[in-house]
Amino acid sequence: MTKRDRKHQLSDSAVIERIPLACSNELAAVEFLEQQRWGANPCCVHCGSVNVYKMVDAKTGERNSRYLWRCRDCKQQYTVRIGTVYEESRIDLRHWCYTFWRAATSKKGVSALEIKRHCQISYKSALFLMNRIRFAMAPDGTEAPLTGTVEVDETYIGGKPRVKGSSKRGRGTSKTPVFAAVQRQGGIRRRVVADVTGATLKQAIREEVDRSARICSDEWRGYSGIGAEFAGGHDVVEHGVKEYVRGDVHTNTAESSHALLKRSIVGIYHNVSTEYLHRYLWQADFLWNARKLNDGERTVLAIKAAEGKRMMYRQSTAN
Repeated sequence: MTKRDRKHQLSDSAVIERIPLACSNELAAVEFLEQQRWGANPCCVHCGSVNVYKMVDAKTGERNSRYLWRCRDCKQQYTVRIGTVYEESRIDLRHWCYTFWRAATSKKGVSALEIKRHCQISYKSALFLMNRIRFAMAPDGTEAPLTGTVEVDETYIGGKPRVKGSSKRGRGTSKTPVFAAVQRQGGIRRRVVADVTGATLKQAIREEVDRSARICSDEWRGYSGIGAEFAGGHDVVEHGVKEYVRGDVHTNTAESSHALLKRSIVGIYHNVSTEYLHRYLWQADFLWNARKLNDGERTVLAIKAAEGKRMMYRQSTAN
């Protein structure tokens, strides 16, 4: 770690101590979010100029009640909300800070009903917060492919129980198939898939995994032949004959990530529709990928990820 990195880490630690105050005081919340977005160099969100100033009340000399900034170059007014998931939101920023904190620090997630009770807001507002925070946690498409040893596996979420006697691969059920690729000691990539056929699973692997990687999977025939496309080959464990680990060949990491996801749905959310499942995967993957950070650092990471993202109302109610 360089001297510059250590300095940045220390400054982040100091900022983390301000999170509790930001969750209870509106001015503190505004200043906290401004600090995360601009640091010591506030700039105009419209033109990028640093020739800006805080607008204050002419009588009291205190900050404007709307916490406005003004740019001397383009003459436009703006707030820290512009260009983020909380743009145009009427909900206090202290509630946003609190919900970011809960969403980033609860291992199995937090329900909108709990946010409603704690913040004393409506259930509709709590859903509004959670939908946009999950959107902030979504991957932005710039993530590097997974490398090293990558475990791949699929599971089924929600829906009615399987029909007795049907295949364990999801036939005879309305459950939604979810594919996961997990780099050992690294990140995870999950997605809702249409089915678990070879064509679908192999395409997902190609999109998420670097060609230098080694693939580990169970014996499901959908993965058959994928090893020829990757330098590290393809190793298989035979779950059908009760083989779960052979040396370093296993899919236990991927399966444990699925178990954690299912526990969050059963214990916190109780039911998740197919139309919105991908958003819960965004949050679960964010928590998994940032698992080595402490709670404060993970909260700050989520807040910083909210910049440059905007979810309109039509997006929030569509698939």
